[in-house]
Amino acid sequence: MFTSYGNSTMTKVFLMCILMSAAALLFPFWAKITIIFIVGIAIVFTLYFFRDPNRKIPDENRTVLAPADGKILLVQPHIHKVTGKSTTLVSIFMSPFNVHVNRIPLSGRVTHLRYSPGKFLMAFDQKSMESNERMEIGIDNGEIEVFFNQVSGFLARRIVCSLHTGDTVTMGNRFGMIKFGSRVDLILPLSASVLVQPGQITRAGETILARY
Repeated sequence: MFTSYGNSTMTKVFLMCILMSAAALLFPFWAKITIIFIVGIAIVFTLYFFRDPNRKIPDENRTVLAPADGKILLVQPHIHKVTGKSTTLVSIFMSPFNVHVNRIPLSGRVTHLRYSPGKFLMAFDQKSMESNERMEIGIDNGEIEVFFNQVSGFLARRIVCSLHTGDTVTMGNRFGMIKFGSRVDLILPLSASVLVQPGQITRAGETILARY
């Protein structure tokens, strides 16, 4: 299963591969083999990157799920710039080899949505959280409000988010992706008990990050 968020990119890559394959006919045999090899790698990587496996959403109440596949980079105290409150920051690093489809971490209503242009620092650099291009999202379910950011990386130059302010969302559902390596930062209220630690691997829509 492949994500529809990648349709435009996959179409461009496949068209480019067709043109390269056609052009290969004009070159000597050794060049043909090299071009075909490059084309094959490009197609395999593109299909692999835009894979979108189904996930088994936990049937548990009062939980916050991982919005992204990847590795936990940080779990630390944080002062949120929107609310000004003391919170807990949980950062997930997504390598180019992770599934990049993002999922809703908490059922509720979208209360905050803001796109900020910025730099393209390495996603594992802590400065990228504030300096890089990002989409900031806030969801409130009446009990807690959770904020999370889709942050671009050095290779990631395209953030996809299908949400709108006021939308009612369900945890585990797909809502977008970040193309080609990135990170997702979650800002949890202190009332949420964080269950993960740095170095732990997460799966979007399956891994429980916190309970409240």
